[in-house]
Amino acid sequence: MLRWFWLLIAVAVFMTPADARSEPAPQRIVAIGDLHGDHDAWRAIAKAAGLVDAKGKWAGGDATLIQMGDIVDRGPDSFKIIRDLMKLQREAPKRGGKVIVLLGNHEAMMMTGDLRYVHHGEFAAFIDANSKARRDKIYEANKPAIQAAYRLRLPTLSPEAIKGEWSKTYPLGRIEYQLAWRPEGELGKWALANPAVVKLGDSLFVHGGISAAFAPVPVEEINRQVAAALKAQDASSTAIINLAQGPLWYRGLIIRNDGDDATVAPIPAGATAPLTIDQEIDLVLKSFGVKRIVVAHTPSRAGIIGAVGGKLWRIDSAISRAYGGTPAYLEIVGDKVTPHNVPRPAGKEWGAK
Repeated sequence: MLRWFWLLIAVAVFMTPADARSEPAPQRIVAIGDLHGDHDAWRAIAKAAGLVDAKGKWAGGDATLIQMGDIVDRGPDSFKIIRDLMKLQREAPKRGGKVIVLLGNHEAMMMTGDLRYVHHGEFAAFIDANSKARRDKIYEANKPAIQAAYRLRLPTLSPEAIKGEWSKTYPLGRIEYQLAWRPEGELGKWALANPAVVKLGDSLFVHGGISAAFAPVPVEEINRQVAAALKAQDASSTAIINLAQGPLWYRGLIIRNDGDDATVAPIPAGATAPLTIDQEIDLVLKSFGVKRIVVAHTPSRAGIIGAVGGKLWRIDSAISRAYGGTPAYLEIVGDKVTPHNVPRPAGKEWGAK
């Protein structure tokens, strides 16, 4: 089976790519990397790129904005950014433009219930008049199981202390936040409508990267598999949304580290070593019929980096205040690719996660 898999990869390199029929390139593309809850930085970049006016309304004309995923986690204002992007997705087509939001690994984490990096400030945006009553009702319905779980660790905890500890874990708004990210919730539905991979003219955009394992898979099929896994809330390690060598997590086009599965390229059948980074990039470009691949996910605080003679562009410039990197965007006009840095807007420091 593995031999046939790698035969398909070889065939993909020499045959006309299945996705060559992708959308023609817009006159102007603006790509923005991981935002991680920093609404101030997002607005500063969007304004500097001429995409929005002072009120946050679409001002980009016929440009195409591609936000590369990982809007959520680390910072407190992801929902504000998402609201902006939802609005711009409606406004831009009226002016001939378009807004595409890619799925990142952190959006997938939200849909599979992995909230380990959520800033507690995120939950506050989802508090409503019924939040306390809703939380109390859930606690009472599950009280025996909750108390048993806490007493396994701390047998002397009183019922009042257990409820207090549980309430810290579930601050007001968290339950509503989780419901919003379910497939039938407001944010879940939105995520399901967004792609994981997009090809525009000579450029391929993906949050993490395309490994050799996915080089022969058409864009449409990758997006179908990702949507299916999100809808099923598939938290298994074999699901495409969780695969180390899948499009949301792969870093092997940038770096190779022993022991880090997300940087280890697949080894072709009959070979004793994986493709080099340059070889794997060339395979991806040939397979998808493009000149360059644009990725996010792997941060560079120094700013956007063009590598391998402009075949790979890394645009996660650690934009969020949580990382303290460089607010930036990538502009593509025809064959001209230009990174732009943007001054970080002043703002108060965030509290703890």
